[in-house]
Amino acid sequence: MATPNVDKMSLKDLLELEAKVQKAINAARDRERSEVKQALAQLAEKRGFSVNELFGGRGRGKSSAAKFVNPDNKSETWTGRGRKPNWLVAKLSKGAKITDFAI
Repeated sequence: MATPNVDKMSLKDLLELEAKVQKAINAARDRERSEVKQALAQLAEKRGFSVNELFGGRGRGKSSAAKFVNPDNKSETWTGRGRKPNWLVAKLSKGAKITDFAI
């Protein structure tokens, strides 16, 4: 794969490249996460357990419904409680409003 010469790219091209790279990173994380979850579920099932049986549920009481979603990756959500997720912090730092991500 050819490596782009970033030293000679315009700001617009660099920002477009950054967005593409971030999207690819998120997709790769999701794939890897899914593969690990599937492997754990298969291993647990092979031994006669369920994942919930081994690791339990949330364990923190009532779960909250998601209130915000990442438009680039619908599996990434936030309830509005606790620390803001990295995807939201990045979008807000680029000028987006939190209401843009409300469900």
